[in-house]
Amino acid sequence: MTISSSLNAGVASLKANANRLATISDNIANSSTFGYKRVETDFHSMVTSGLGGSYSAGGVRTTSQRLIDQRGSLVTTNNSTDLAVRGRGMLPVRPSSQIAGGSNEMQLTTTGSFRTNEEGYLVTESGLVLLGWRANPDGSIPAVPRDTPAALEPVQLSVNQLSGAPTTQMNLRMNLPATATEAGSPGDTQPLSVEYFDNLGKSESVDIELVPTVPGAGTSNEWTMVLRDSASGGAVIGEYTLTFTDSRTAGGTLASVATVSGGAYDPATGSLVVNVAGGPMEINIGQIGDADGITQLSDTFAPVSITRDGSAVGTMTSVQVDENGYVYAFYDTGVSRRMFQIPLADVPNPNGLTALDSQTYSPSRDSGTYFLWNAGEGPTGELVSFAREESTTDIATELTSLIQTQRAYSSAATVIQTVDEMLQETTNIKR
Repeated sequence: MTISSSLNAGVASLKANANRLATISDNIANSSTFGYKRVETDFHSMVTSGLGGSYSAGGVRTTSQRLIDQRGSLVTTNNSTDLAVRGRGMLPVRPSSQIAGGSNEMQLTTTGSFRTNEEGYLVTESGLVLLGWRANPDGSIPAVPRDTPAALEPVQLSVNQLSGAPTTQMNLRMNLPATATEAGSPGDTQPLSVEYFDNLGKSESVDIELVPTVPGAGTSNEWTMVLRDSASGGAVIGEYTLTFTDSRTAGGTLASVATVSGGAYDPATGSLVVNVAGGPMEINIGQIGDADGITQLSDTFAPVSITRDGSAVGTMTSVQVDENGYVYAFYDTGVSRRMFQIPLADVPNPNGLTALDSQTYSPSRDSGTYFLWNAGEGPTGELVSFAREESTTDIATELTSLIQTQRAYSSAATVIQTVDEMLQETTNIKR
């Protein structure tokens, strides 16, 4: 019985070391595979003998675990959509073969080299499409559930298509000359033209006339602002009377805005709404008493800051992903648009994920439930573009383990050979 248990222990040792050799071979074979996570084999003794009596060898068994929580070094590339994660978290992907079927399957990976295919999807060479949340037309990300992939969709970029956006809002920051509202001043009109883009991407303008009120004596601190729309043939779309204060504490800021025609001025927001040919447009001139709005100071007319949304029609020239996972498209008109947000998935036990082909993983009961975080928030790290994650395999460590495994395998074979010789001697007793 004891000799037989020794034979079984030797066989178990051969099998255990063969398993370890398989994981070492896999690690070495994938030493240059981006995103590969090395597999580690542990040995566990098996005890079958009880108290007292002869000893029965239990042998050994092995368990193998892929160390997904280990991170490899990041290397730089020249592709803006080569992505890696610096820290905790994984990228959501899906096989590109499931795009047309509308599948909600989500796999996870820590790195990938994504490039646009013939349909504009960001796909790796192994056929994994990147998933993200599509941004609203204004660039904001809608509120979505974070514990399900239902709202995730394949990231698709229309690289060869034109894109533009109409102007719906503009901000006017300027200074009007205080001397122009004094008695005896010439009352010169201050003209200003602000470009905007209509619903078809054409360039139009809101032409602004600022006319000072010149009193017979003293100072009026009053201006008439007339707004005209070039798309409407120069028709007046709004007229307002601006009055400025000359108080010691708020001198030069707006004291009141009276509406002559057009949308009413809202003192809570500092905005007024006028109707251009393409629809309503919000124009912000600043709140009452706000030094950051339209002011009347000194003797110089100065448009300080004129900003507006919208963009002319342009062709996409490049795509970039920032550290928070936002995907931006850049156009030849000089503008950029936020297109998607790439979340990072995190699970309580990354090593419990089920390993799949192409360095991808799927959640399992052992990994725990996942949550989709904004990159750089919560436990997750930052998303790094122009980068790939190297394999976690260390060749020197694996070759050292290979030598140890070879010696252990040879020793186990020697045990089996010795047991065979002892059994032969037992057989010879009968002769």
